[in-house]
Amino acid sequence: MKLPFTSESVTALRACASALRSGQLAPPLSKMALSRTASCSDALAAELLRLSAEGMAPSHLALLLDVAAEAADARMSGAASADLVWTGPEASVSHSRDTAVVVEELFATAQRHVLISTFVVHQGSRIFKPLADRMDLVPDLRVQLFLHVAREWRDTRDDSELLREFAKSFEEQWPWPKRPEVFYDPRTLSADQAARATWHAKCVLVDDELAFVTSANFTEWAQQRNVEVGVLLRNPHLAAQLRQQFEGLIQSKQVRRLPGF
Repeated sequence: MKLPFTSESVTALRACASALRSGQLAPPLSKMALSRTASCSDALAAELLRLSAEGMAPSHLALLLDVAAEAADARMSGAASADLVWTGPEASVSHSRDTAVVVEELFATAQRHVLISTFVVHQGSRIFKPLADRMDLVPDLRVQLFLHVAREWRDTRDDSELLREFAKSFEEQWPWPKRPEVFYDPRTLSADQAARATWHAKCVLVDDELAFVTSANFTEWAQQRNVEVGVLLRNPHLAAQLRQQFEGLIQSKQVRRLPGF
């Protein structure tokens, strides 16, 4: 069973604490007010409503949220070496963190570099928005995406046409003017099935310090509904080693830039 507040992002916890402390949120609390004022998740809103109904004052709720935010910050800064990250039904005998929350926190704390590798992207404009916001806030933040560009069965079109089609589609997933560097493996477009490959690696690397390796794609289903498992590692050596693996593919031209990105 998940402990109160431990699955929430630092941003959500602090926003809610600030609203309670300033009086913007005041008793009687409501789920709608919590959602509109501080973008509280359903789980966080339910817990705050329960504590408020039991008599906890807004100032005390704010203090509790501050403590939870500090604990989340400590997790992200290396107080623990690894966290289990899980999407789906939660076992009562274990504790884990939600995939969507971990991804949002990784985006929100990045200072220098974010690398994302995934197989499928769907509803990307919702999932990537915190990262796009971070790119605006930290102008020097470098973001690299490695994506799967597929050739469907019996599709004999030229590679360039397939790439243009994919880039146009991805513009809907990333609608902001400031764009990441996007790479693809040209083998995924091979007309020869015997030579065709699939880009299936799924991970997020941040600042050569954090490595999130997961089974989850960048889709709403995978981030919030499917059964997915991953591990968040605070291991600079592994994070840097992983990034060098991707950089090596770029330098050797085994992956290429997506036109327009």
